[in-house]
Amino acid sequence: MYSESEIASAVAAGAITAQAADALRDHVAKLRNLPAADEENVRLISSFNDIFVTIACSLVIFSAIYVGTDSHAWVGGALVAIASWAMAEIFTRKRHMALPSIVLLGALVVGAGIAASDVAGLLMPRHEIVRSFNYNGHTNFWTAEVRYPWQEGLMALAGAAIAGICAVLHWLRFRIAITVAAAIGAAVLIVLAIVAALTDQKIAANPFIAPVALGCGIVVFIVAMRWDLSDPERRTQRADIAFWLHLLAAPLLAHPMFYWLGVLGNNRISLASGLAVLGIYCAFGFIALIIDRRALLVSALAYVIAALFALLDTFGSVSSAVALTTLLIGCALLALSVLWAPLRARALHLAPEALRLRLPAAAVLIPGRISLPPP
Repeated sequence: MYSESEIASAVAAGAITAQAADALRDHVAKLRNLPAADEENVRLISSFNDIFVTIACSLVIFSAIYVGTDSHAWVGGALVAIASWAMAEIFTRKRHMALPSIVLLGALVVGAGIAASDVAGLLMPRHEIVRSFNYNGHTNFWTAEVRYPWQEGLMALAGAAIAGICAVLHWLRFRIAITVAAAIGAAVLIVLAIVAALTDQKIAANPFIAPVALGCGIVVFIVAMRWDLSDPERRTQRADIAFWLHLLAAPLLAHPMFYWLGVLGNNRISLASGLAVLGIYCAFGFIALIIDRRALLVSALAYVIAALFALLDTFGSVSSAVALTTLLIGCALLALSVLWAPLRARALHLAPEALRLRLPAAAVLIPGRISLPPP
């Protein structure tokens, strides 16, 4: 299996002609009865060797964590980051292996972020507070060492900043698509950490986090669309970058909305809240159809599953809620997968013409089958 970026690289190197590459794309599109852009191709695995190497890399990363965390968390994080970069020099830069590259990037930014956050925590001493609890009519006291919320915010800020720097350096060195999303994700964490530090409130109970996260999600979505619209045929790395940015944008958009609806806690939700969640997810689906990005639906899927489960649990048993939730969501996504092309062709008619002309072409609806758009 060859990705679009590899085919484009072969054309640039003169291995095949541009006409031959176009003929190959058209042939594959006809076999699949869908436009090539509609497939939303993302290269993850080209052979079992990708899985084999990923397992080996994971074992090395695990050993670095095990050895490093015997002393301090920052040692383990630093060892993971160093080992990940060293392995990326082989499997990303030289071998161009997709799945190991993704895993190694994740290990690099997470390891570096944990190391920086732990170092920042060591530089900020804890303070003592007295806590109490009642047992058999007696009040017991003990002293606990904790950090202020603003200190935790600064620790998160340090971790996000170092993770972002590592992502930028990784992009300059290796140029893989997911790195852009990692760098922008780190920037989002920096913004959220600054908000947490300035407001001096726990992130879980901070009322400013949700609206800021929603704003960041809108910005990330706009950035993703700029990458998407620059390559409507989805033949270059710009389309791959947009894919990962859409995966990042969806939870940033969905989480605040569902949080405000009260469906992310342990409390039972009302019928109105459950229907609102389904309505939001349907809106996500409509946007995904127009821009031809299933990634939006996948990233927000966990939220709608949790909401639908809570809704069904409110009106039935837990066992039936699990069964009905998985059945309903699974059937809906299967139907959407089968009907994606005709539904998208109709949804595109509702989009402004200026936007429609810059998006991937929709399949032409012909009774009894789906035809490819004219060249």
